[in-house]
Amino acid sequence: MIYHLSLQTAGYLAGLFLSLFGLWGLVRPGASQTAARSLPRSRVAGFVLLTVAFFWSFWLLATMEMGEFSAFRKPLLFILPVGFLLVLRFVDEFLAARALGILFLLAAEPLLDAAFFRNESSRLFVTVFAYLLIVAGLFWVTMPYLLRDQINWSSRTNGRWRFTHGLAFLYGAALLACAVTQY
Repeated sequence: MIYHLSLQTAGYLAGLFLSLFGLWGLVRPGASQTAARSLPRSRVAGFVLLTVAFFWSFWLLATMEMGEFSAFRKPLLFILPVGFLLVLRFVDEFLAARALGILFLLAAEPLLDAAFFRNESSRLFVTVFAYLLIVAGLFWVTMPYLLRDQINWSSRTNGRWRFTHGLAFLYGAALLACAVTQY
């Protein structure tokens, strides 16, 4: 265990994230659609998200138990910043979508770790959310144009936009309710 995150804390964090995300899309649909449409190709957002992912990955690599692969720690600690700088320099297309996918992949592990070996059936809310993050992250890292297409599809009509953000809000509220009552 690297994160030492309880299931209740994981439920609070995931529920708060989803609830705020859903609420933003429901309350301010115009502003959230504009921000969402510009996100995949935003150079500034890509830099910020990739920098967060870099520091998170660097911290993980420096502190995690690697077992028989511990001899690779120093070369990887050197390669990771070099790779980060090379990606910033040469990967212009959909950098924010790729970085968001990396962050989703990094965020799934503490959620799964918190739900591991728990008996409550409501832990599946956290587990399902973590696996949705993994699937979305894998697609957005390897095929980042899909994020653009998904945003364009959901923002084509206000009804779709409100429906998708309403689902996110309801799922977040369910996670928060489980974190308060079950975990």
